[in-house]
Amino acid sequence: MKRITITIFGLLFSIVLFSQEMSISFSLDEAIEYGLKNSYSIKTSELDITAAEKKKWETTTIGLPQIDGKVDYQNFLKQGVTLIPSEIFGGPPGEFEEVTFGTKENLNATVTLNQLIFDGSYLVGLQAAKTYLKISVLAKEKTEQTIREAVINAYGNVLVAHEAILILENNKNVLEKNLNETKVFLDAGFAEVQDFEQQQITFITVENQLNRAMRYEVIAKKMFNLTLGIPIETSVSLTNNLENLALNSTDLELVNQEFELDNHIDFKIADNQVVSNELLVKYEKSMAIPSLNAFLNYSTSAYNDNNIFFQNNGNWFDQSLFGLSLKVPIFSSLQRSSRTQQAKISLDQSEIELNETSEKLKLQVATSRNKYQLALDLFQTTKQNLVLAESIAKKEQIKFFEGVSSSFNLTNSQNQLYTKQQEYIQSIIEIIQSKVELENALNIF
Repeated sequence: MKRITITIFGLLFSIVLFSQEMSISFSLDEAIEYGLKNSYSIKTSELDITAAEKKKWETTTIGLPQIDGKVDYQNFLKQGVTLIPSEIFGGPPGEFEEVTFGTKENLNATVTLNQLIFDGSYLVGLQAAKTYLKISVLAKEKTEQTIREAVINAYGNVLVAHEAILILENNKNVLEKNLNETKVFLDAGFAEVQDFEQQQITFITVENQLNRAMRYEVIAKKMFNLTLGIPIETSVSLTNNLENLALNSTDLELVNQEFELDNHIDFKIADNQVVSNELLVKYEKSMAIPSLNAFLNYSTSAYNDNNIFFQNNGNWFDQSLFGLSLKVPIFSSLQRSSRTQQAKISLDQSEIELNETSEKLKLQVATSRNKYQLALDLFQTTKQNLVLAESIAKKEQIKFFEGVSSSFNLTNSQNQLYTKQQEYIQSIIEIIQSKVELENALNIF
């Protein structure tokens, strides 16, 4: 009984411990760091780099010695017969003897060494392999930039949903209190039915908005988990709040940050494409250059009828061969010329795309700076408007219950407050999103 009790206690402890482990908290910086290590896209990019490294080595080995071994065994179940004139063996002319040549069983073992001595396409291939690896590295860097932006936006969406819930819960409590007080006034004959009904409409509307915000928060957290690369059912809590995140996203120096075009990831990707197409041109030209290969061959063979290849009286016959193979392209009916011209066209296109990327990045920086500055200004404006709207709503509430203002004015002030609350939350999101857009445009991590 004691052993069973200990076992049950151990299982319960494990369940509690597991539940604790499945609840994770993140600051924004911690979330970004986690996402850059564990997101699904990052893991895929790391595998792409590993595959590119293997591809690079595969290309390198083409120019290294290649050794192949081969063993051939033949067993003639029925050997072929050849007819030879009998007079060769002293027989009468005009007749033939049935003769079988060779042995019933043959065994041959061969080892061949091949070595590439010169091939222009191989030299270009080595350069292309390095460029291919660089493409994967740059792709991972671009993925990191995308993941960072996605994590920040997902983090902000969760905070927005939570902040909306807090605001709507407070609005609901205020409306519920007003509704109860209005009911008392109505019963006492100091309020009209339409005053009570108007407040009911506002209360139901806010209640529906609250329910929608609560459902949205659940989805926002699942999206946040997916972005970070953790199971969507894992419980997460965020240590930053929305206003602090907005303040941390306020960086006036960022607007005047110097832009270094050559270091931008999109420019480096476009530039690397130019290099790739330059190598493609070199490769097509190299196909017109002679190539030289060498080989060394050694083989040994045995022949018998009784499967005694490896006995002491078995006879083995050795053979060795060294050779060179020179391949000289002479005429391809202008096929190589056509392929080279196509490669040159691709190179010209990539150079045009590089210039276009440069101009687009400059425009992106200018646009992002303007958008971020507008977001900062809007945040200050909406914050001030929210304070004013709260003050107006409180005053109208006092005036209504003192009987010096109408329910129409109270409803308008409440709706104005709700609008300013939404504008305030949206302005925070604008700051967060526009800041990360500007950082991406400036290539700041």
